[in-house]
Amino acid sequence: MSPQVLVPALVPAVSMAAAAVRQLAASLLQGASHALARAAQRVALQADEQRPALPAPQLEFHAEAGAPEGALYADGVLIAMLPGVNRL
Repeated sequence: MSPQVLVPALVPAVSMAAAAVRQLAASLLQGASHALARAAQRVALQADEQRPALPAPQLEFHAEAGAPEGALYADGVLIAMLPGVNRL
């Protein structure tokens, strides 16, 4: 197999004016991005302050005959079975 000759890619020459315009556009976009991020944080903090606090979950267990042994409920939903527990 014959060796391949690598040809450098042709890169178009960029004028100084075009480079300055790109730099300005990049700076403006970066500044806008930072401003939007700060605004989003303020909105998120305000939403957290206005959200009502949720009540603490009510933990329950059933002590009557025939109730599943070691069953732990929160707000009426079975959340865990405690192995080896005969009574709560």
